[in-house]
Amino acid sequence: MSKPSAPLDLTRPMRPLPRLIFMSRWLQLPLYLGLILAQCVYVFHFWVELVHLIEAAFGNTEAVALIAQTVLPTGPGQVAMAVPTKLSETTIMLVVLGLIDVVMISNLLIMVIVGGYETFVSRMHLEQHPDQPEWLSHVNASVLKVKLATAIIGISSIHLLKTFINAAHYDVKTLVAQTGIHTVFLISAMAIAMCDRLLAVEKH
Repeated sequence: MSKPSAPLDLTRPMRPLPRLIFMSRWLQLPLYLGLILAQCVYVFHFWVELVHLIEAAFGNTEAVALIAQTVLPTGPGQVAMAVPTKLSETTIMLVVLGLIDVVMISNLLIMVIVGGYETFVSRMHLEQHPDQPEWLSHVNASVLKVKLATAIIGISSIHLLKTFINAAHYDVKTLVAQTGIHTVFLISAMAIAMCDRLLAVEKH
């Protein structure tokens, strides 16, 4: 019959090497601060695009030209389009989809910053805070992976929709490539979710 293990002494100080390794998690803090700065850049970009859209709606031809440079295809594998002189329904839709894309990427940044800091660096003790995100109450590395994969699929869907709206101005190779990449994202997210589900079943 094996002897019961001795209780862990929580009052005993950590040895220098384990303490150094454990404290190294704070090296991630500058990375999360950098993501916060990237979030600020996205906020600035969002408002610039929104101001251009409002100006173009009031007939500013320079704003219309700037929007056209942003949303109309001009790269390799794309057919050049004439620069419009006024907003069309398609152009407005492409600009709005671009704004939604910025918002979804911003949401992804928040999940990485808040969830990653809570999971890998230090507790934020938000249990009693009225604005605590619902998903943060049960976040861990597995949940964070699934949520990030879902967010990436949403972002990829927006980009694919923008391409399909302008499908007449893209070649077949570009359309097939973007569809294939989106399909890979979907399969990867399903595989991640399935693996996490199997691991959860094994634990129970």
